[in-house]
Amino acid sequence: MSLKDKVTDLIPGYNKIVLPYHFVRAGVAGIRYGFPGKKLTVIGVTGTNGKTSTSFMIWKMLNASGRKAGLLTTIGWGDFKNFHSQIEHMTTADSFTLNKRIKAILDAGAEYLVLEVTSHAMCQFRTLGIPIEIAVMTNVTHEHLDYHKTFENYRKAKIKLFKKAKFGVTNADDKSSAYFSQAVSDGVTYGIKRGMLKAQNIKLTPSGVSYEVKDFKIETQIPGEFTVYNSLAATAVGLKLGLTEEEIHDGILSLESVEGRMNRVSLGQNFEAIVDYAHTPDAFSKVFDSVYPNKNGRIISLFGGAGRRDETTRDERGEIAAKYSDICIITEDDSRDEKPEAIAKMFLVGCERAGKILDKDVFIELDRAKAIEKAVSMAKRGDIVLVLGKGHEKTILKADGSHPFEDLKETEKAIRKIIK
Repeated sequence: MSLKDKVTDLIPGYNKIVLPYHFVRAGVAGIRYGFPGKKLTVIGVTGTNGKTSTSFMIWKMLNASGRKAGLLTTIGWGDFKNFHSQIEHMTTADSFTLNKRIKAILDAGAEYLVLEVTSHAMCQFRTLGIPIEIAVMTNVTHEHLDYHKTFENYRKAKIKLFKKAKFGVTNADDKSSAYFSQAVSDGVTYGIKRGMLKAQNIKLTPSGVSYEVKDFKIETQIPGEFTVYNSLAATAVGLKLGLTEEEIHDGILSLESVEGRMNRVSLGQNFEAIVDYAHTPDAFSKVFDSVYPNKNGRIISLFGGAGRRDETTRDERGEIAAKYSDICIITEDDSRDEKPEAIAKMFLVGCERAGKILDKDVFIELDRAKAIEKAVSMAKRGDIVLVLGKGHEKTILKADGSHPFEDLKETEKAIRKIIK
C-alpha cells in the first residue's frame, strides 16, 4: 500500500481536505512555467470512454491540415513532431508536469493543444490557468466512484471543463447531453440517433467505419460504432476551427490506430487477437458490440479489475463479458494492495449470473502472463481473443510496487509460442 493510500484510509475526507493544497500547487506551477496554456488554443476532451481516441483524431487532423498541434493524453504527450510514451497510470498529469510539458509543446512552435482532461484533474485544479477554447464531451457513465462517491459528483467534476470553455461539443445520444450543453453559451451536438451533426448511411466493417455528415463523407481506419462517435466529435472541432471538409476527412482517415485501443495482434495465426484498454461497463459493452457481429468462431475474453477502483462495477463487468463470450478468463489487473483473489471472485459473481460455470467456460488465472497464454492456447480457427483492461500501459501495479508488463508484448509472445 502506498503512503498516500494509507493516509487516505486513516483520514476521513482526505481528498477534500487537500484541495487547497492542490489549488496552491497548481497556481505555483502556472507561475513557474509562465502559464504556457494561455498562449495556445486549447481543446479539452473529457468523458468516461473515448477521450484518448478522440484526442488523437483531433491532433492528427489538425497537424495533417498544416496546423501545429500538441497533445497530452493517457498514452503520452508530444508536439507536432515528437511523441513521448507515458509510464504513469494517470491521464492528466500533476500540475507541475502538465505545465512543464505544455511549455515544451509551446516552445516547439505549436499553436494548438489537445488536452485529455479527467474528473480528478478538474477537482484538483490541475488545469488552473489553462483557458479552454473548445470543450468536448464523449460520453458519461459510471466511473471513479471510489473517488467521487456519487455519479452526480462525477458529473459535476466533468462539467467544470465546459463552464470554463467558450464552445462546447456534446454527444447528443448521451443521457447527460443537456446537462453539459447548457453549461456553455455556444456549442454543437453530435450523434447517431440525434444531434446537430448526425451520422447517416453508416457502414461498419472489421477494418473501419464510414458515414456521411452534412454534405461530406467521413472514413476511419479504426472499427467499431464508438469510432463513429469519436470521429463525429473530431469533425465538430474541425468545423469550429475552420478546417475544410477535405482536411477533416483526410485528417481523421490518416489515423491508423491508437495504442491499446482495439489493437489487432496479427502474426499469421488463424484467429484474431485484440488488445483494448476497456475497463468500465460501458467500455466493455462497446468493445463486445464492435466485435460480436463479425465473429466467425468463439469469443475468448480475458479481463480483471484494478484494486481501489470502482469495486461496485466488478460483477457488472463480469456479467457483460460472460454474456458475449464463449469463454472468460479472469486475471489480475493493477491489484495494488487488494487481494487479487477477492477481486476475481467479484467478477466471477457476474460471470456466473450470466450462466458461466467455473472451470468449464470461466476460469481464474491470476498470473496475467499465464492467463494470456491460456487464452491464446485455447483459440481455434476463426476465434476472437480479447485482452482487456490495460491496453497501452507499460506496468502492472501490485502490493509490492510497479512491475514492467505490456499486454501487447505478452500477447505477441504467447502467439509466437504457438505458431513456431
